[in-house]
Amino acid sequence: MRISLLQMTIVEKDKLANVKKGLTLLEEAASYSDIIVMPEIWTTGYSLGQLQEKADEPNGELLTHIKEIAVQYNCNIVAGSLPMKLKDKIYNTAPAINKKGEIVDLYSKIHLFGMFKEERFFSAGNQHEVYELDGVPCASTICYDLRFPELYRSLALKGAKIIFVPAEWPESRGNVWKLLLQARAVENQIYICGVNCVGSFKENTFYGHSMLVAPNGEILTEGSQREQILTAEIDLSLVEQMRKTLNALDDVRSELFIR
Repeated sequence: MRISLLQMTIVEKDKLANVKKGLTLLEEAASYSDIIVMPEIWTTGYSLGQLQEKADEPNGELLTHIKEIAVQYNCNIVAGSLPMKLKDKIYNTAPAINKKGEIVDLYSKIHLFGMFKEERFFSAGNQHEVYELDGVPCASTICYDLRFPELYRSLALKGAKIIFVPAEWPESRGNVWKLLLQARAVENQIYICGVNCVGSFKENTFYGHSMLVAPNGEILTEGSQREQILTAEIDLSLVEQMRKTLNALDDVRSELFIR
C-alpha cells in the first residue's frame, strides 16, 4: 500500500489560496497513491475568526470536490482536518473518504489545545472509531491528541493498523513530535502517519517533518521544513509478524487503569 503525505505551507487568512494549493497537491499525488493524507486545518490555519463563514460541511463544495478526486483517481483521501459545521456546532474534523467518494469517518478532535485556546472556537469531539480503507482498519486523530496515549491504545485494541495524525506542530516542540509518533507506533505495534504543515503563524514556525513510522519504530519517510509530497510503501503484514513475536496488546490490563 502506497501512502502519500501532503506537507503544505498554509497561508493565514487566505482560505481561497489554501484550497487552491491543497487541491493542486492532492491531484498531483492522487495518480500514484493508495491513500493521501493532508495536514490539520489546512484551509484556514489558526486564523480562526469568522469560523461560521469559513467552516465546511460534509456535503459542501470543498468535500464534494475532494470526493470527486477520490473517485477520478481511484484513491483514498484523509483530508487532513477542516473547521466543520456539524449539528450547528463547529468542530476540528478529519474526513476520511474512500475510493468510491464516500465519507467513511468524520473524526472530531477530542483533545482541544488549551495553549491556543481552541475551546473558544471549536467544540470537542467525543467519539473515536476505526474505519476501513481498502479493507485495512484505520483511524484518525489530530495533532494535540498525540500527547494522550490512551486514545491510541484504545484504537489499537479496536483493531486499527494505521492511525493518521494531521497536525500543525511547531518547531519549538519538534523533538517531541518525532518522539511521540515513534512511541505511539512502537507501543501499539501499528503504523503511524503524522502529516504536519510548514510556514508560520504569529510567533510560531511550524516544524514540517511529516513522517510515516512503522510498527517497529522505523521512519519510512520524513520531510524537511519545506512544502513537499512524501510517499512510502507500507507492508501491513509487518503488524502481524511483530505481534507473533511479542504482542503487547495481549497483555494489556486496562481494567486497572480505567477511572
